[in-house]
Amino acid sequence: MPPHPQLLRGASLTAADALIRAGRDADAEDFIALIGACWSEYPGIVFDVDGELPELRALASHYESKGGALWAAEADGRVVGMIAVAPCGGTDAWEIGRLYVFQTWRGGGLAHRLLDAAEARAAAEGGRRLMLWSDTRFERAHRFYEKRDYRRDGPIRALHDKSNTLEFGYIKLLST
Repeated sequence: MPPHPQLLRGASLTAADALIRAGRDADAEDFIALIGACWSEYPGIVFDVDGELPELRALASHYESKGGALWAAEADGRVVGMIAVAPCGGTDAWEIGRLYVFQTWRGGGLAHRLLDAAEARAAAEGGRRLMLWSDTRFERAHRFYEKRDYRRDGPIRALHDKSNTLEFGYIKLLST
């Protein structure tokens, strides 16, 4: 189901009005619409759910199977943001992923609330390092992560996908 037009305009709702809740597999269409809308802001990105991102059809189960978690930011019954976190195989590192917020909801603190939830989960589970990957085209996201004390780390990775995606790695050390 496409996002409600009033939610896309931002309406009079603010980031504080959004409920942060556990993501559900039943949110799949809303997650797909959200990611599709975010990716459509950048030329050259191909959004092929079934060919390259089939996990989006059951994203909560996907993260749960990894020992992680998925959250949705909901306003007026619609998903307006999301984030996930999962442990990195037997280390003290956790990977942040899928941080997306509709464009009209950006700048009001919603992404901060989502990232706070993911960071808190990782810390509560003994995580000492947070990692994430971000498409090199997502400059606004890079500025956001850097404000949150993430620093670029390591080489650029190529995904060899239909979008010819190149990603920067970021890392953040958690306080003990």
